[in-house]
Amino acid sequence: MDNKLNILVKKANSGDRKSLELVILEIKNLAYNLSLKMLLFPEDAKDATQEILIKVVTRLSTFNHQSHFKTWVYRVATNYLLNHKGKKSVEFAMPFEDYANLIDSGQSDVVRYATNEGELSLLEEEVKVSCTQGLLLCLKSEDRLVYILSEILEFNGNEGAEILGINPESFRKKLSRSREKIRNFLNNKCGLANAKNPCRCNKKIDFLINQNVINPKSLRFAEFTQRSIDLVSQIGNLEKSVAIYHSTPTIPAPATIMKAIKETILIDKKYDKPKLRF
Repeated sequence: MDNKLNILVKKANSGDRKSLELVILEIKNLAYNLSLKMLLFPEDAKDATQEILIKVVTRLSTFNHQSHFKTWVYRVATNYLLNHKGKKSVEFAMPFEDYANLIDSGQSDVVRYATNEGELSLLEEEVKVSCTQGLLLCLKSEDRLVYILSEILEFNGNEGAEILGINPESFRKKLSRSREKIRNFLNNKCGLANAKNPCRCNKKIDFLINQNVINPKSLRFAEFTQRSIDLVSQIGNLEKSVAIYHSTPTIPAPATIMKAIKETILIDKKYDKPKLRF
């Protein structure tokens, strides 16, 4: 796949529009899911993804084929996300202490919003993914990226350091701190990570709906997951704090992203080179 992608990149740099579109199709989910993990809210992730893909296109000729192309794309994406603060993400981000208070607030043994088993299952899944992904926003931007690259996307320390443009020792130190913060929080608050804690996902449904954190009419995550709550319990000895994030599958990028990128890319008929309209 890497060789095929490298060939497409070379063709795209020669002005082949179809190859350029295929390159974008190959990396759009990568860019979107990284943005979603960084920013939590699909609205913010969508905007970030479009900007990242435009940057990839405009800088495509600088790719020197000395590394894996997707690694280079991650570098472009992380450089953008380090400086990009999504509107909703900024409003929602909070210190770990405040997030703990949010977890403890508004628990109810009875879900008033819905009684249908299928709907309840979806809402519980929505709470689980929203809660655990939202926890990442408690980390500072670079620490969050380090955690995502290593613990969720499983890059090793040298690869992660290369992507972020920092030395491996700094990457490992940041990872150690971030890992400890996430692990401690989940072990103290999450029933999925620690069986001694009560599972709160279903108990938080009404509260989070009332707080407009989740919208039952427009679920952000649950329609793409297959009860990742259940998957966590099946993973076995893998550290639960890591398993919680591994259980959430890749979410497809909205189709409107590709449409917007295609509308942005113009082709010079004489030279058949990709150009951009801003």
